[in-house]
Parts: sequence; C-alpha cells; structure tokens
Amino acid sequence: MQQLTEKAILNNIRKQIPFTAQLEDGCLTLRISEYQPHIATAIHHGHQIRESLSQHILLTEQERYYEEDPFTGDFISSQPIVLQVEDSRYEYDLNRPLAECVYKTAWGKDIWSDTLPTSEIALSKAKHSRYYRILKCLISTLEAKFGLCLLYDIHAYNYQRIEAKTPTFNIGTQQLNSRHWRKVLDNIQRKLKHIELPNITVSVAENDVFKGLGYQASFVTEHFRNTLIMPIEVKKVYMNEMGGESFPLVIEKLKEGMKTAINEHAAATITHYSKGKRKPLRHVLSSSLPTEVVKLDKDLYALARGINTLNYITPKNLKQEKKRFLHNPFSYQPNFTYRQLDIDPYKFKENLYRLPVETILDADIQKLYRTVIEQLAMRIDLLASIGTEQFLYNSLRYYGEPNKEDISNAKFILHACEYLPIMDASIDAAGAVAAFQQAAAEYGVKCKVVEAKNMIARAMVSGRTIKVNNECSFNDTDLNALIHHELGVHLLTTANAEVQPLHIFKLGLPGNTHAQEGLAILCEYLSGNLPLHRLKTLALRVIAVSKMVAGESFNQCYLDLINGHNVTIDDAFTITLRAYRGGGFTKDYLYLRGLKEALQMYKQGDISSLFIGKTGFNSKILLDELIARGILKSPHYVPKALSMKSEEDTIMTFILDCI
Repeated sequence: MQQLTEKAILNNIRKQIPFTAQLEDGCLTLRISEYQPHIATAIHHGHQIRESLSQHILLTEQERYYEEDPFTGDFISSQPIVLQVEDSRYEYDLNRPLAECVYKTAWGKDIWSDTLPTSEIALSKAKHSRYYRILKCLISTLEAKFGLCLLYDIHAYNYQRIEAKTPTFNIGTQQLNSRHWRKVLDNIQRKLKHIELPNITVSVAENDVFKGLGYQASFVTEHFRNTLIMPIEVKKVYMNEMGGESFPLVIEKLKEGMKTAINEHAAATITHYSKGKRKPLRHVLSSSLPTEVVKLDKDLYALARGINTLNYITPKNLKQEKKRFLHNPFSYQPNFTYRQLDIDPYKFKENLYRLPVETILDADIQKLYRTVIEQLAMRIDLLASIGTEQFLYNSLRYYGEPNKEDISNAKFILHACEYLPIMDASIDAAGAVAAFQQAAAEYGVKCKVVEAKNMIARAMVSGRTIKVNNECSFNDTDLNALIHHELGVHLLTTANAEVQPLHIFKLGLPGNTHAQEGLAILCEYLSGNLPLHRLKTLALRVIAVSKMVAGESFNQCYLDLINGHNVTIDDAFTITLRAYRGGGFTKDYLYLRGLKEALQMYKQGDISSLFIGKTGFNSKILLDELIARGILKSPHYVPKALSMKSEEDTIMTFILDCI
C-alpha cells in the first residue's frame, strides 16, 4: 500500500482523487474508492504502539487488546470512504479531546511505568490533531459537493462485565439534534435490527450502554451543520472478549450485514435530503471495480478454466454398453468407462485455497469468491471420484438430492394425462443444425452448430459451439424448445459472460446448474414449447435420481420406468443412464426444481441480471447491486422467450402453478 504525507492526502481529497493509502508513519489507513456523501470510521480498530512508547507501557498486549475495538475496520470495509486507525487508543485516543487524549490511567489501571517524556506526549497529540485535520478536510469537501454528509462512527464494547442485558448494537445520540434527525436515526436502527448473526438474537438500542459522548461526535457536531455522525457500538459477540479469539463466521455476517444496513440507510437518507435534485438511489457504494478483485478473478480463471464436468462424466463406451444392456436388461449391469482426469486434484485445491480472497474488501464480493472456490474444490473432488463409490457422496455434496417436495411434484406431474397429440419427429439432425443456425443469426450471436456423436443429450452447448446429436430426430415443438433452451439460455449466457469485466461468470457462480437449467426450461414454457411429455421427462429424472440415491440398481430403475410409467426403451435407458453415470449423478432433479424457482422469480419482477453469465438464483440481489453500481454490464443478449406473447396453455399453466 502506498504511503502519503498529510499534505498529499489533503491535496487528493480537495481534488477529489480516489486513492488508497496510509499516512507515512502507518498510523491511519484511508480508502476512498469513490467520493460519496458518507464516511465510515473505525478510530479504535488499531493495536500498534510506536517503538519509543513500548519501554514505558505497563500493560500486556492482551490487556490492551481487551479495551481496543478489533475488527471494527473490517465491518465497514465495503464502504466507499473508510478511515481506519491503526494505532492503539492507548497511544492516543481519538475519541477524547486533544488535552486528554493520552491516558494516565484507564479502566482502573496505570498505563505508564513512569511519567512520559513531554516529547512523546507531544507526538501523540500531533497525531490526534493530524487525524482531525484530515477528517475536517474530507467532510468539508463532501458537504461542498453534496450539501450533506453522513458519518458512521463504528466502535465495539465489552459486555461480560455489565450485569444488565445489553443490545447487539447501541447508537449514541446524546450529542445529536435528535429531533431534527429522528427519522434518519430510527431508520438506521431498523436496518441494524435486520442483520442476522449465527446463533445470536440481534437487538438494537439507543443510548443504552453508551450515549455517544465521544470527541469525534463533539468535533463533527461543532464544526458541521449538515453532517450527521452516528456513533454505533457493536457488542463483542464476534469474539471471546477475555481470551481474544475471534469468531470468523460472526465477523463474516457482520461485514455483510453492516454493508447492507449502511448502504440502504445512506441511499435512503441522501435521496430524501436531496429534495428531488437526485434520482432515488439504490446504492451509494463505489462504481469502480477494485484492483484486488480483478487480479484474483484473473488468477482464479487461469487456474479453473476448461474444467467441464460433462466432458468427464460421459461414458466412452456408451454405445457398446447400451447394446449389451438392452440385450439382457434384467441382469446385466453396465460397466461404463470414463475419460481420465488430467488434473492433479490435490495441487488444484492447494492452488485454489492459496488465492488471497481476504484482500477483497467488499463483504459480498469476497463471499461470492469464497463460495466459488469452495464449489470448484467440490467439483474437482467429484471428477476425481468418477467410477468409484465415493462419486455419489461427492455428487450429493455438489448438487444435493431431491427432497419430499421434489418427489411429490414429480409424481403429481406424472399423474397428468396427455391432452395434445404428440407430433411425429420428422426433422433430422441436419435440419436441426440449420434451424439452430437461423436462430443464432436472428439473435446476431456468433457460434458454431455441428452434428456430434456419442451424446446422451439431444443437443448441448460447449463454449460457443452447439452440438446436435446426430442420432436424434425432432418435431417442431421439440426443436423450438431446444433452441430456446440451448441457444436462448446456455449459449447467450456464455456470450454475455465473455464481455463482463470478471471471468467468474464464465466459470459459474454457486448454484449455476440449478439456475441455468431452470431458466432454460422457463424459456421453453414462455415460448409455448413445453408440452406435457417434456415436463414428464423432467419429472421422471427426479424419480430416477431418487431411486438411485435410495440404492436401487440400474436395472430396477430402468424396468420401473418402462413398466410403471410406459416409457420407451430408449428414453428409459437415457433417463436411467443420466442418473447412474459416474457412480450416481444427482444433477437431473435440479431441472424441475429450477423451473419452479425460475417461474417464481419471473413472476416477481425483472430477472434479466440472471442472464449476464453462469449465475445462480441466490446471487441475484448481488448481481442487481453490481449492475446498478456500474461494475457489471447488463446482459447484451436476452432470451426472446421473456418477451414473447405466445398463446397460453391453460392446462400447463395450472400444472406449473400447482408445483
């Protein structure tokens, strides 16, 4: 990190130049990614003591750490303007006036072994004064630019020595014009109360444990009429306050929750006080992509690109084993062979976990990359275990399994009677290739469409190539469904991902299989090309996966599909194969569940952000945020099915509304 003089920092602020730097002595870290009308400070975050003081101090490091506010800087790391003090409050306390900022005693303990030299006291006071000169310049700049400034003053407190019940968050308002700012203060309390922490009931109070009487609040209210400072104390539920051990899961949730709370509160407040001069804001976070995210994303993509599960999971001897099995389906157990994994799984995971995710300061973006890395680690475990007993376990870890509701939905669909005639399949593979090429030309998207051998699926997308099974024939409805499914979703999201500033959307976010297949089936439905027999196929896949997970053999599943559900020999083999390949592949139940969730989200509002790449349903809120901030691009290609006005199939609508 670059180190700057006070003069250089003040110059950058006055010129509104974004920067990340420390003061040249390392006592203060400033991160200004974008000039927005709100600041977050953590003035008691630090622990360091300059060397010239260490010979005088009586307290142990543990005693100092107990009264400091560790991790408070982490809680605000997502904000566009952060002042994080690295020096210990025992060196000088920024929340006390200049004359009292160097302790003699604190919390009933003597601090120094002898009287501190006046030169040391003067140096500590000079640091105190310097911080407030920088803060004053920053607030003045923001008030001049926006007419308003909010300051979130974050602290932490020890609660075990307090006998009364204490709140998770306490906001001190005694120095504020509470009457003027009442709605704003009430709103921040509501936002904080919505934060969810693991195994902790969150509560918020005003002037309960602390009244907000610190010097930073005094300084701001004295010098600035249009700036609201909100001193917020966080109960040390995120650590063992006595021993000092931290609780990483609670810290993670605090980072995420406080990002959301501050962002939403600042956006609402700024919009309200701009009195129509500014459009309603959804986000007041930085619109620039942090360099640490770009670097990590590039390294992750270089490591993980090219890992395609289906390339490894498709049996090499599919044709031979299908022939042998169909000759004796009652007793012959298929013995599939698979492509060798050309990746060292141990080195791959080692390199994954070495990626410096902790350098990403935005809490939600950091979490996103953590989960992608975890997903990739599970995927490599899955691929490394193909053909072994361990494969099913890893498939369950990666994809999960159908629950009771999934199975009930599948059985409900299978009870429905066909109400439309099934058209003959009169279009061969060459005709399907031509239809795909024409559809791609209408979208204006570049891709290759080829016939392919040894495929399980009727068509599939691999990169910018659409492969059509050369052994299949199609009717108009089936072919249109495949075009909306494979081209309209899988290929278009591939194309959209290529123009995003982050490669992560090519690799796939957590839950991308679930989302991709759900959105693809949704587009079949919206385009009027989801017949009942197609929906029944999705239901049968759920049944096949549930049978496989329950321990039934390949033969038992195959025969049950034929005898219990009147499935053709070829379809029964394909559905069974899809569930049993590799040793037990649970992915196929996600098509029906994905359709259900995609339809629900479609009915709730705009889902276009889900098409920017290989995304997941659970990431939609973050995707909407990053698009609104200008960090990600809106999708260039959007499925035509989303805007088509096809004739409604009332029976199909009823069935889907019931699952």
